[in-house]
Amino acid sequence: MVFFSLSEGLRNIAMDSNSLAMPISDPNAWATAMNNLGMSPMILCDVLSSVPADFDPSLGMMTGIAPMNPMMPGLGIVPPPVSQDMPIVKEIIHCKSCTLFPPNPNLPPPATRERPPGCKTVFVGGLPENATEQLIVEVFEQCGSIIAIRKSKKNFCHIRFAEEHTVDKALFLSGYRIRLGSSTDKKDTGRLHVDFAQARDDLYEWECRQRMLAREERHRRRIEEDRLRPPSPPPIVHFSEHECSQLGEKLKDDSKFAEAVRVLLTWVERGEVNRRNANNIYSMIQSSNSHIRRLMNEKAAHEKEMEEAKEKFKNALAGILVQFEQIVSVFHAASKQKAWDHFSKAQRKNLDMWRKQAEEIRNIHNEELMGIRREEEMEMSDDDMEDALHLHCSPTWPLAQVEALKEENDSLRCQLDAYRNEVELLKQEQGKAQPQRSEEDATRQQQLSFLQQALQGMQKQLLKLREDLKQRETELEKNSEEKQQLESQIQSLKDRIQAFPTSHALPVSYRRLSFFIFGFSSTGIISTFLHVHPFGASIEYICSYLQRLDTKISTTEVETLLGRLPCTFKQELTGVGASLEKRWKFCGFEGIKMA
Repeated sequence: MVFFSLSEGLRNIAMDSNSLAMPISDPNAWATAMNNLGMSPMILCDVLSSVPADFDPSLGMMTGIAPMNPMMPGLGIVPPPVSQDMPIVKEIIHCKSCTLFPPNPNLPPPATRERPPGCKTVFVGGLPENATEQLIVEVFEQCGSIIAIRKSKKNFCHIRFAEEHTVDKALFLSGYRIRLGSSTDKKDTGRLHVDFAQARDDLYEWECRQRMLAREERHRRRIEEDRLRPPSPPPIVHFSEHECSQLGEKLKDDSKFAEAVRVLLTWVERGEVNRRNANNIYSMIQSSNSHIRRLMNEKAAHEKEMEEAKEKFKNALAGILVQFEQIVSVFHAASKQKAWDHFSKAQRKNLDMWRKQAEEIRNIHNEELMGIRREEEMEMSDDDMEDALHLHCSPTWPLAQVEALKEENDSLRCQLDAYRNEVELLKQEQGKAQPQRSEEDATRQQQLSFLQQALQGMQKQLLKLREDLKQRETELEKNSEEKQQLESQIQSLKDRIQAFPTSHALPVSYRRLSFFIFGFSSTGIISTFLHVHPFGASIEYICSYLQRLDTKISTTEVETLLGRLPCTFKQELTGVGASLEKRWKFCGFEGIKMA
């Protein structure tokens, strides 16, 4: 460590005043130097006049006072951080074997390369030719602990520090002129250039540190994921007679059913069922099936509770809405002239504001109640649609559909009457209450127009349903008549066929009639057979299937029948060469799909 005192600073400033272009009598430069040393700045004349009698310039110190260390906290080479507004002023640094002179402050700062990751090594160029490794340690050890120095035969070296932040302190010395002792020889002087150096050791240590941090982060994340992960389900016990008997008891208990049925599912999926334990497994499955009624009852109870809660909420909302209507009626009554004239201007303003707020809240609650009612009506309409679908699937679906349309017609008529009554009530209220403001008239007109539009829509829908009902009734009558005619024709044809058992002795007209009956009865059977065979079937395959039902059916008759119905059956060629084969396919649904 190198020490310097106040007297040496004064003497060096006086010696280098010409080279630094800073006269010793300049008070501002002296104040800056004192500020960098951590002392309170004083005027130079005050300093010289306040020098005590025991000050010895030759010794460079005052008697009885220890010299100051420039590397003491606050007095190091690197000055403490200052604000960006104040420029950093570099001062002369005295070492034991050399002296460092700061660069010209008017020159731009020395250029440096991009800092490598984890850099602890610096490149120092511009060393004097007579510089030794001991001198380099003496200068740069004040920045921090040095691990290694690699000095070249030329005028540069590489210094590796123990910490990364000491590299910034070493970069502060870049640009300084170094002089060995008091010699003026060219080999004893040089200009330092300090820059970042890329060393493999620094990069390796930095990568090791990054990998360690990454491992710690992964470990921390894994611990957090384990903490937030839901607990694993308990393991499933293996099948045994004892466990099977215990599981059967658990399946009968409602509180343990969920856990027990999971174990049963796992056993069945594992393939634990065999001939020995099939009866036990079947009894457990039967016990599981017995819980269906309990679950349905629980669901019904919850649905009932939900409906009761909805009904309670709807009733409470209706009561609140009635009270809002009463409050709004009070404001309307107060707005009439016989009461309105007795209020002051401020009271009228408050009454008007309160009335508007009450109407807004009343409208919001009214819309909410109407939304609940609309949802109930939609649910009821969905139920009606499901009932209509069930009726449509039933054998007597036309009659059931007519009944459903009649019920829907009655409900629409009731809704129409309700809307009509609401319109009449609004008209009566509008005729009784004298409108006081244009906003109220606009809202009433808007509500009235909405109700009229809804009324017109309901009327149109009612007329449309009536027309649809009439059309369905006429179609139903026509279908019933046609059905009766067909039944009579079929019965007559059956009687004629029974009268003529052999087809060889029949005349041509009766043969045609018998062929017609054959086609009528066989078309459905062939359609079903070919629908089951989507890739088609040969005529021999079809005849073999029909001959199981009637042995008198021939291939020619079947092929003639298929050729007469091109919209229902079509013939395609499949295969190549010797394997070419004619196949018949059912195409009755293709026209429906295209439509």
